Amino acid sequence: MLRSVGVTATEVRLPKHLEELDGLIIPGGESTTLSRLMSLYELREPVAEMAKRGKAVWGTCAGMIMLANEITEEDPVPMALMDVGVQRNAFGRQVDSFEQDLHIKALGEREYHAIFIRAPVIIRIGDPVDVLAALPDGRPVAVQQGNMMATSFHPELTADARIHRYFVSLAGGPAFDPEAPLIDTPRVR
Repeated sequence: MLRSVGVTATEVRLPKHLEELDGLIIPGGESTTLSRLMSLYELREPVAEMAKRGKAVWGTCAGMIMLANEITEEDPVPMALMDVGVQRNAFGRQVDSFEQDLHIKALGEREYHAIFIRAPVIIRIGDPVDVLAALPDGRPVAVQQGNMMATSFHPELTADARIHRYFVSLAGGPAFDPEAPLIDTPRVR
């Protein structure tokens, strides 16, 4: 998705891989595994420093769990970078995954088709956090705190690049244009 919006994407596996980056996406996956690998490869402090220096950081699904200040479970250990509380697997098991059209205020008027897979949900919002989108029942699923953003859903699975372009603008790229066209070819479904 980043390449589709004109950005060079770099895999991060070690702290030295963070040195020249303008932004970081902590992806979805298994949050317990992410937590253990980030500790094992000593990425926690460098990622925290990156965020404190004003670099853009975005957590999607499991990445949201990692950015949270607190989670409802004892494991994994979140990085406590965003003032939110998160509940893991809030919607149930894999078979309970779903899709939902959302209004994400930062992206303009067009709705965003979000894909939720064993998704977390935000259960507490701190003062510095702005809710970008919520489910129809009011539960927040996309938030921003300064240069950091977190989403419960998997934006890489859609054909809509707006949220990626928005993140690129947070990382110092071109200003976000909500009227820019969607990507023509669908992503994984």
